[in-house]
Amino acid sequence: MSSAAAHPQLTLDLSQRPALEAEDFLVSGSNAAAVELVDRWPEWRHWAAVVTGPAGSGKSHLAHVWQLKSGAAFESGESLSEGAVARLAQSRALVIEDIDRGIGSEQAFFHLLNLAREHKLSILITTRIAPGGLSVTLPDLRSRLRALPLVEIEPPDEALIKAVAVKLFTDRQIVIEPRVINYLGRHVERSLEAVSRAVAGADQLALARRAAVSTRIVKEVLEAMSGSELPD
Repeated sequence: MSSAAAHPQLTLDLSQRPALEAEDFLVSGSNAAAVELVDRWPEWRHWAAVVTGPAGSGKSHLAHVWQLKSGAAFESGESLSEGAVARLAQSRALVIEDIDRGIGSEQAFFHLLNLAREHKLSILITTRIAPGGLSVTLPDLRSRLRALPLVEIEPPDEALIKAVAVKLFTDRQIVIEPRVINYLGRHVERSLEAVSRAVAGADQLALARRAAVSTRIVKEVLEAMSGSELPD
């Protein structure tokens, strides 16, 4: 995310990445291995790789970064069909997203992996569940998936949570105090989606009260999101 995200009074130990799409992509310990995988392309040691991580960890965002770098076509696991074979052959790179939600055609998936291996094409696969935990009927596909290099995106750490929150508040032209960000970073659910919801909720509540976004306002929003009382 952009350098404007860094409030002058906040020190966040994060690397800044170039703006490869509408937003930049912030790097922390939770996603560094996956970012390194994207940065290494096209010098991958293997023709395909799997990125796994929980919902809201940034898998799709990173896949879009790789798409812009590689010119890849996009497919969802659920809608996968033989038509994807032609798209891979044309683009020479393919993202297959969310295979944990289903695989439309296991045979087509197996053909894609074979095509990539034989012709030195590239496939990036995302999933919330590692291939070893997926229910795959076709034995050859199951074996091939389990043999692919696997990189995990962990839930966002506190440093990344804070940096994303600062950026989101900045996008809304809200100057936010470090203590408010620190409170949000300690108590929000560990997902980028939850951070976005918390920032939007705090902005709405502050506007309704014609007040600045404060720790108290953030606390109320987070309590409403979690359904539990939080410390001051």
